[in-house]
Amino acid sequence: MSRNAAYKPTLAWFAAIGSAWVFVLVALGALTTTIGAGMAFPDWPLSNGSVNPPGWLKEIDKFAEHSHRLSGVVMGLVTIGLAVWLHLREKRAWLRQLGWWALGIVIFQGLIGGKRVLLDSLAVPGFDMTLGQMLRLPHGMLAQVYVCVLFAIVAGLSRPWVANTIGEASRRVRLLGGLCLFLLFVQLAVAVTMRHNHAGMAIGFFPHSQPDGSLLPAHWDYRVALQFMHRVLAALIGIAVAAYGHFLWRDRGLHPFVRSGSFVLLGLVAVQILLGAKIIWTGRSVTMTTGHVVFGALTLATTFAVVFLTQRNMIEHPKP
Repeated sequence: MSRNAAYKPTLAWFAAIGSAWVFVLVALGALTTTIGAGMAFPDWPLSNGSVNPPGWLKEIDKFAEHSHRLSGVVMGLVTIGLAVWLHLREKRAWLRQLGWWALGIVIFQGLIGGKRVLLDSLAVPGFDMTLGQMLRLPHGMLAQVYVCVLFAIVAGLSRPWVANTIGEASRRVRLLGGLCLFLLFVQLAVAVTMRHNHAGMAIGFFPHSQPDGSLLPAHWDYRVALQFMHRVLAALIGIAVAAYGHFLWRDRGLHPFVRSGSFVLLGLVAVQILLGAKIIWTGRSVTMTTGHVVFGALTLATTFAVVFLTQRNMIEHPKP
Protein backbone atom coordinates (compact mmCIF):
# COMPACT_ATOMS: atom_id res chain seq x y z
CA MET A 1 0.00 0.00 0.00
CA SER A 2 0.95 3.61 -0.44
CA ARG A 3 2.84 5.19 2.43
CA ASN A 4 0.26 7.98 2.46
CA ALA A 5 -2.93 5.94 2.30
CA ALA A 6 -4.72 3.17 4.12
CA TYR A 7 -7.92 1.49 2.99
CA LYS A 8 -10.89 2.82 4.96
CA PRO A 9 -13.83 0.51 4.18
CA THR A 10 -16.52 2.55 5.96
CA LEU A 11 -15.54 5.77 4.22
CA ALA A 12 -15.19 3.96 0.90
CA TRP A 13 -18.68 2.48 1.19
CA PHE A 14 -20.15 5.83 2.24
CA ALA A 15 -18.69 7.43 -0.88
CA ALA A 16 -19.94 4.55 -3.05
CA ILE A 17 -23.49 4.83 -1.67
CA GLY A 18 -23.39 8.59 -2.25
CA SER A 19 -22.29 8.07 -5.85
CA ALA A 20 -25.21 5.66 -6.32
CA TRP A 21 -27.71 8.12 -4.79
CA VAL A 22 -26.67 10.79 -7.26
CA PHE A 23 -28.40 8.80 -10.01
CA VAL A 24 -31.68 9.13 -8.12
CA LEU A 25 -31.12 12.87 -8.29
CA VAL A 26 -30.20 12.72 -11.99
CA ALA A 27 -33.24 10.57 -12.81
CA LEU A 28 -35.63 12.92 -11.00
CA GLY A 29 -34.03 15.93 -12.67
CA ALA A 30 -34.36 14.25 -16.06
CA LEU A 31 -38.02 13.42 -15.38
CA THR A 32 -38.69 17.01 -14.31
CA THR A 33 -37.24 18.39 -17.53
CA THR A 34 -38.86 15.75 -19.74
CA ILE A 35 -42.38 16.53 -18.54
CA GLY A 36 -41.73 20.29 -18.31
CA ALA A 37 -42.23 20.48 -14.55
CA GLY A 38 -39.36 22.80 -13.72
CA MET A 39 -41.79 25.55 -12.71
CA ALA A 40 -44.30 23.35 -10.86
CA PHE A 41 -43.54 25.59 -7.88
CA PRO A 42 -42.82 29.29 -8.45
CA ASP A 43 -40.85 29.72 -5.21
CA TRP A 44 -37.55 28.43 -3.85
CA PRO A 45 -36.10 26.96 -1.60
CA LEU A 46 -39.57 26.01 -0.32
CA SER A 47 -42.29 24.63 -2.59
CA ASN A 48 -45.43 26.74 -2.36
CA GLY A 49 -44.00 27.94 0.94
CA SER A 50 -43.73 24.45 2.40
CA VAL A 51 -41.43 21.46 2.65
CA ASN A 52 -44.53 19.30 2.24
CA PRO A 53 -46.73 21.12 -0.29
CA PRO A 54 -50.28 19.84 -0.82
CA GLY A 55 -50.70 17.48 -3.77
CA TRP A 56 -47.04 16.78 -4.45
CA LEU A 57 -47.52 13.03 -4.03
CA LYS A 58 -50.55 12.96 -6.33
CA GLU A 59 -49.71 15.35 -9.19
CA ILE A 60 -46.87 14.16 -11.42
CA ASP A 61 -45.40 17.59 -12.15
CA LYS A 62 -45.30 18.53 -8.46
CA PHE A 63 -43.94 15.11 -7.54
CA ALA A 64 -41.12 15.35 -10.09
CA GLU A 65 -40.00 18.84 -9.08
CA HIS A 66 -40.40 18.51 -5.31
CA SER A 67 -38.79 15.07 -5.11
CA HIS A 68 -35.92 16.46 -7.19
CA ARG A 69 -35.49 19.22 -4.63
CA LEU A 70 -35.66 16.79 -1.69
CA SER A 71 -33.17 14.41 -3.27
CA GLY A 72 -30.88 17.38 -3.87
CA VAL A 73 -31.01 18.22 -0.16
CA VAL A 74 -30.08 14.62 0.70
CA MET A 75 -27.24 14.76 -1.83
CA GLY A 76 -26.00 17.99 -0.26
CA LEU A 77 -25.96 16.47 3.22
CA VAL A 78 -24.12 13.38 1.92
CA THR A 79 -21.55 15.59 0.22
CA ILE A 80 -21.01 17.66 3.37
CA GLY A 81 -20.41 14.46 5.33
CA LEU A 82 -18.06 13.12 2.66
CA ALA A 83 -16.01 16.34 2.42
CA VAL A 84 -15.62 16.64 6.20
CA TRP A 85 -14.82 12.93 6.60
CA LEU A 86 -12.14 13.12 3.91
CA HIS A 87 -10.69 16.25 5.48
CA LEU A 88 -10.41 14.60 8.89
CA ARG A 89 -9.30 11.10 7.91
CA GLU A 90 -7.64 11.20 4.49
CA LYS A 91 -3.91 11.95 4.22
CA ARG A 92 -3.82 12.44 0.45
CA ALA A 93 -4.23 16.14 -0.33
CA TRP A 94 -5.65 15.61 -3.82
CA LEU A 95 -8.44 13.43 -2.44
CA ARG A 96 -9.29 15.92 0.30
CA GLN A 97 -9.44 18.64 -2.35
CA LEU A 98 -11.80 16.55 -4.47
CA GLY A 99 -14.12 16.33 -1.47
CA TRP A 100 -14.24 20.11 -1.15
CA TRP A 101 -14.69 20.47 -4.92
CA ALA A 102 -17.67 18.12 -4.74
CA LEU A 103 -19.17 20.18 -1.94
CA GLY A 104 -18.58 23.44 -3.81
CA ILE A 105 -20.22 22.05 -6.94
CA VAL A 106 -23.29 20.71 -5.14
CA ILE A 107 -23.80 24.06 -3.36
CA PHE A 108 -23.41 25.95 -6.65
CA GLN A 109 -25.81 23.49 -8.32
CA GLY A 110 -28.42 24.20 -5.67
CA LEU A 111 -28.06 27.94 -6.20
CA ILE A 112 -28.33 27.59 -9.99
CA GLY A 113 -31.42 25.44 -9.57
CA GLY A 114 -32.97 28.02 -7.28
CA LYS A 115 -32.13 30.94 -9.57
CA ARG A 116 -33.57 29.00 -12.48
CA VAL A 117 -36.95 29.22 -10.69
CA LEU A 118 -36.64 32.74 -9.31
CA LEU A 119 -35.44 34.25 -12.61
CA ASP A 120 -37.81 32.34 -14.87
CA SER A 121 -39.74 35.45 -15.89
CA LEU A 122 -36.69 37.65 -16.57
CA ALA A 123 -36.48 38.11 -20.33
CA VAL A 124 -33.13 38.36 -22.13
CA PRO A 125 -33.22 40.64 -25.18
CA GLY A 126 -32.52 38.77 -28.42
CA PHE A 127 -33.12 35.29 -26.99
CA ASP A 128 -36.14 33.02 -26.91
CA MET A 129 -35.31 31.71 -23.43
CA THR A 130 -35.58 33.73 -20.24
CA LEU A 131 -32.59 34.04 -17.93
CA GLY A 132 -34.01 31.37 -15.66
CA GLN A 133 -34.46 29.00 -18.58
CA MET A 134 -30.89 29.65 -19.72
CA LEU A 135 -29.62 28.52 -16.34
CA ARG A 136 -30.88 25.02 -17.14
CA LEU A 137 -27.87 24.58 -19.44
CA PRO A 138 -25.06 25.03 -16.88
CA HIS A 139 -27.21 23.19 -14.32
CA GLY A 140 -27.43 20.15 -16.59
CA MET A 141 -23.73 20.18 -17.55
CA LEU A 142 -22.38 20.76 -14.05
CA ALA A 143 -24.47 17.87 -12.74
CA GLN A 144 -22.46 15.49 -14.92
CA VAL A 145 -19.16 16.98 -13.75
CA TYR A 146 -20.31 16.46 -10.17
CA VAL A 147 -21.03 12.79 -10.85
CA CYS A 148 -17.52 12.37 -12.28
CA VAL A 149 -15.96 13.99 -9.20
CA LEU A 150 -17.86 11.55 -6.97
CA PHE A 151 -16.66 8.62 -9.07
CA ALA A 152 -13.08 9.88 -8.79
CA ILE A 153 -13.41 9.96 -5.00
CA VAL A 154 -14.82 6.42 -4.97
CA ALA A 155 -11.95 5.23 -7.17
CA GLY A 156 -9.34 6.86 -4.95
CA LEU A 157 -10.82 5.24 -1.84
CA SER A 158 -11.17 1.77 -3.38
CA ARG A 159 -9.07 -1.17 -2.20
CA PRO A 160 -7.37 -1.77 -5.62
CA TRP A 161 -6.32 1.89 -5.77
CA VAL A 162 -4.95 1.98 -2.22
CA ALA A 163 -3.24 -1.40 -2.58
CA ASN A 164 -1.82 -0.34 -5.96
CA THR A 165 -3.02 -3.46 -7.77
CA ILE A 166 -4.51 -1.64 -10.78
CA GLY A 167 -1.41 -1.95 -12.94
CA GLU A 168 0.07 0.31 -15.58
CA ALA A 169 -1.82 1.29 -18.74
CA SER A 170 -0.09 1.67 -22.08
CA ARG A 171 0.22 5.10 -23.64
CA ARG A 172 -2.23 4.11 -26.39
CA VAL A 173 -4.88 3.14 -23.86
CA ARG A 174 -4.41 6.40 -21.96
CA LEU A 175 -4.70 8.46 -25.15
CA LEU A 176 -7.80 6.61 -26.38
CA GLY A 177 -9.40 7.01 -22.97
CA GLY A 178 -8.76 10.73 -23.10
CA LEU A 179 -10.29 10.91 -26.59
CA CYS A 180 -13.44 9.09 -25.40
CA LEU A 181 -13.82 11.49 -22.47
CA PHE A 182 -13.36 14.50 -24.74
CA LEU A 183 -16.05 13.28 -27.14
CA LEU A 184 -18.42 12.46 -24.27
CA PHE A 185 -18.06 15.90 -22.72
CA VAL A 186 -18.67 17.55 -26.11
CA GLN A 187 -21.70 15.31 -26.53
CA LEU A 188 -22.88 16.36 -23.07
CA ALA A 189 -22.76 20.04 -24.04
CA VAL A 190 -24.62 19.36 -27.30
CA ALA A 191 -27.20 17.13 -25.61
CA VAL A 192 -28.01 19.60 -22.84
CA THR A 193 -28.28 22.48 -25.34
CA MET A 194 -30.46 20.36 -27.63
CA ARG A 195 -32.70 19.18 -24.80
CA HIS A 196 -33.39 22.64 -23.42
CA ASN A 197 -33.99 24.07 -26.89
CA HIS A 198 -36.68 21.42 -27.47
CA ALA A 199 -34.74 19.89 -30.36
CA GLY A 200 -35.08 16.25 -29.31
CA MET A 201 -37.54 15.58 -32.15
CA ALA A 202 -36.16 18.09 -34.64
CA ILE A 203 -35.39 15.13 -36.91
CA GLY A 204 -38.30 12.74 -36.64
CA PHE A 205 -36.68 9.67 -38.19
CA PHE A 206 -33.89 7.30 -37.21
CA PRO A 207 -31.37 6.14 -38.33
CA HIS A 208 -32.17 8.19 -41.44
CA SER A 209 -33.05 11.85 -41.41
CA GLN A 210 -35.85 11.65 -43.99
CA PRO A 211 -38.55 9.09 -44.79
CA ASP A 212 -36.92 8.39 -48.16
CA GLY A 213 -33.79 7.11 -46.39
CA SER A 214 -31.60 10.19 -46.84
CA LEU A 215 -28.97 10.71 -44.18
CA LEU A 216 -29.02 14.52 -44.41
CA PRO A 217 -32.06 16.57 -43.35
CA ALA A 218 -34.02 18.32 -46.09
CA HIS A 219 -34.25 21.57 -44.15
CA TRP A 220 -31.89 23.08 -41.61
CA ASP A 221 -32.29 25.35 -38.60
CA TYR A 222 -30.42 25.48 -35.33
CA ARG A 223 -32.58 22.77 -33.75
CA VAL A 224 -32.03 20.40 -36.67
CA ALA A 225 -28.30 21.18 -36.57
CA LEU A 226 -28.15 20.33 -32.85
CA GLN A 227 -30.02 17.05 -33.37
CA PHE A 228 -27.83 16.08 -36.34
CA MET A 229 -24.64 16.94 -34.46
CA HIS A 230 -25.87 14.81 -31.55
CA ARG A 231 -26.23 11.84 -33.92
CA VAL A 232 -22.83 12.33 -35.55
CA LEU A 233 -21.16 12.53 -32.14
CA ALA A 234 -22.98 9.36 -31.05
CA ALA A 235 -21.49 7.51 -34.02
CA LEU A 236 -18.01 8.87 -33.29
CA ILE A 237 -18.33 7.91 -29.62
CA GLY A 238 -19.41 4.41 -30.60
CA ILE A 239 -16.30 4.00 -32.77
CA ALA A 240 -13.98 5.55 -30.17
CA VAL A 241 -15.33 3.45 -27.29
CA ALA A 242 -15.11 0.28 -29.41
CA ALA A 243 -11.44 1.03 -30.14
CA TYR A 244 -10.77 1.94 -26.53
CA GLY A 245 -12.49 -1.20 -25.28
CA HIS A 246 -10.49 -3.37 -27.67
CA PHE A 247 -7.10 -2.06 -26.58
CA LEU A 248 -8.12 -1.79 -22.93
CA TRP A 249 -9.02 -5.48 -22.88
CA ARG A 250 -5.75 -6.44 -24.59
CA ASP A 251 -3.58 -4.38 -22.22
CA ARG A 252 -2.00 -7.06 -20.04
CA GLY A 253 -0.36 -4.44 -17.87
CA LEU A 254 -3.70 -3.72 -16.21
CA HIS A 255 -5.58 -5.77 -13.64
CA PRO A 256 -8.37 -7.93 -15.18
CA PHE A 257 -10.95 -5.98 -13.18
CA VAL A 258 -9.97 -2.76 -14.94
CA ARG A 259 -9.75 -4.47 -18.32
CA SER A 260 -13.25 -5.88 -17.90
CA GLY A 261 -14.49 -2.30 -17.87
CA SER A 262 -14.24 -2.49 -21.66
CA PHE A 263 -17.34 -4.71 -21.81
CA VAL A 264 -19.24 -2.44 -19.43
CA LEU A 265 -18.47 0.61 -21.56
CA LEU A 266 -19.48 -1.11 -24.80
CA GLY A 267 -22.73 -2.25 -23.20
CA LEU A 268 -23.54 1.21 -21.86
CA VAL A 269 -22.91 2.89 -25.22
CA ALA A 270 -25.04 0.29 -27.01
CA VAL A 271 -27.94 0.80 -24.57
CA GLN A 272 -27.56 4.57 -24.83
CA ILE A 273 -27.77 4.52 -28.64
CA LEU A 274 -30.80 2.21 -28.47
CA LEU A 275 -32.55 4.53 -26.01
CA GLY A 276 -31.81 7.49 -28.29
CA ALA A 277 -33.40 5.63 -31.19
CA LYS A 278 -36.39 4.69 -29.02
CA ILE A 279 -36.97 8.37 -28.25
CA ILE A 280 -37.50 9.02 -31.96
CA TRP A 281 -39.49 5.83 -32.59
CA THR A 282 -41.84 6.44 -29.63
CA GLY A 283 -42.31 10.17 -30.22
CA ARG A 284 -40.28 11.17 -27.17
CA SER A 285 -41.62 8.72 -24.61
CA VAL A 286 -41.10 9.97 -21.05
CA THR A 287 -39.59 6.64 -20.01
CA MET A 288 -37.17 6.47 -22.95
CA THR A 289 -36.17 10.13 -22.66
CA THR A 290 -35.54 9.96 -18.92
CA GLY A 291 -33.64 6.68 -19.32
CA HIS A 292 -31.50 8.22 -22.06
CA VAL A 293 -30.42 11.03 -19.73
CA VAL A 294 -29.67 8.65 -16.85
CA PHE A 295 -27.70 6.22 -19.00
CA GLY A 296 -25.86 9.15 -20.56
CA ALA A 297 -24.70 10.23 -17.12
CA LEU A 298 -23.79 6.65 -16.23
CA THR A 299 -21.85 6.21 -19.49
CA LEU A 300 -19.85 9.39 -18.93
CA ALA A 301 -19.17 8.64 -15.26
CA THR A 302 -18.16 5.01 -15.91
CA THR A 303 -15.84 6.02 -18.73
CA PHE A 304 -14.35 8.68 -16.50
CA ALA A 305 -13.86 6.13 -13.70
CA VAL A 306 -12.09 3.64 -15.98
CA VAL A 307 -9.85 6.34 -17.44
CA PHE A 308 -9.17 7.70 -13.95
CA LEU A 309 -8.14 4.24 -12.72
CA THR A 310 -5.68 3.86 -15.59
CA GLN A 311 -4.09 7.17 -14.57
CA ARG A 312 -3.57 6.00 -10.98
CA ASN A 313 0.24 6.12 -10.91
CA MET A 314 0.38 9.55 -12.55
CA ILE A 315 -2.13 10.94 -10.03
CA GLU A 316 -0.46 9.46 -6.96
CA HIS A 317 3.07 10.19 -8.16
CA PRO A 318 2.96 13.28 -10.42
CA LYS A 319 6.16 14.23 -12.15
CA PRO A 320 7.75 17.43 -10.81
